[in-house]
Formats: sequence, C-alpha cells, structure tokens
Amino acid sequence: MDKTIQIDTFNRFTQVSRETIRSLIKYEDLLIKANKNLNLIGKSTIKDIWIRHFLDSVQVIDFIDKNDKTLVDIGSGAGLPGIILAIGAKEKNISLKVQLIDKSKKKTNFLKETTKKLNLNIKVICKNIFEDKKEIFGDVFVARAFKPLPEILKLIHNKEIKYKKFFIFLGKTGKKELLLASKSWDIKYKKHMSVTSNDSLILEINNLEKK
Repeated sequence: MDKTIQIDTFNRFTQVSRETIRSLIKYEDLLIKANKNLNLIGKSTIKDIWIRHFLDSVQVIDFIDKNDKTLVDIGSGAGLPGIILAIGAKEKNISLKVQLIDKSKKKTNFLKETTKKLNLNIKVICKNIFEDKKEIFGDVFVARAFKPLPEILKLIHNKEIKYKKFFIFLGKTGKKELLLASKSWDIKYKKHMSVTSNDSLILEINNLEKK
C-alpha cells in the first residue's frame, strides 16, 4: 500500500495532529534505518509499517484514561507499542510515564537514542524479566509480539506484576490460545477486536488467578 494512503488511513482512525504525524514519520525513518542491522521488525512488513505496526499499536490508547499514570511495555524490541503509545498519550494530553523493557542491549540502545530524538517521556530498561526477581509496578502493561500467551500468563502470576490493566496482542491463534488458557486460569478480561485484522484481538486482563 502506498505510504500516503497508509498515513491517510492511520489519520482517519486516529484523528491526530500534524505534529504527531511528523513525530511518527521521524520514528519510521529511525526504525527503518536501524532495522538493517538490528532486525527490529520483519522486512516484509516495512512497506506496510503505518498499518501493520503503527495503527495496530496505537489502538490501546483508547483504553487508557487520565487516571492511568504509568505504562510498561515488556519485550519492547523496536518500541512497539510503547513508543507509539507514548506519542499517542502526548497527543491526548495524558500524563503517562512509559517504561520500555527489553533484554537486548543493542535494542535498548536503539530505544534510548530514539526516545531522546523524539523528546518522549520514556525510561528504557535493559533486563531479562524472566530472570530478574524484582516485582514490576505499573498501571498499564502491554505485550506485543513478545511471548506465547501461556508464558505471559505465568510471568504475570509468578512475578506478581502489579497492574490495573494488562494488554496482550493476540494474532490468528489468539482465540484458541485464550480458550486453552481458560482451562488453567481464572481470567477476568475484555476482548477488543483489532482494527487492523479481523483475525486479531487485544486481550485486556484485569485479574488473573490460577485454578
């Protein structure tokens, strides 16, 4: 899809300012340049970056309110969705402190440089959250293209992550994964259908207990 059409589609869904579009174009340039060496996103998705990555990521901003003060993106990688949500929060005047967590030193270096260039209120942390024993606190957590649902649920439960909302992006197998997970877990959740794919959804977990 032509880039201009993609940006128009993104803008039709989000109704953001020109300043926000300029920030996203700058992020796009930084991401594509770094992707040559870091493999941040699939090369086949670069031509559809505004839909596949930007629009897909920004959806969560509609589920965040002004009472949510902190957001944690685990396994952030390229900064998706964390950077997009930080830009979206800035657009909506939501005072949101964002943390991006990834175990890769090279990727977190990219994230630090990028967030500085974009002038965003973001803290970047390099650590493997499966090995680090410390609890993690945040109002909102997000996980996109991170780990399979069973592993994320174990992580949430075992680490005693303190959250109000935990958003997990699920693809084509998401409904089956959720059905299987419900046999082992008592999950209080909401399902948000993705605007970018009829086969995908965003799972909003509000509470999780082992059965």
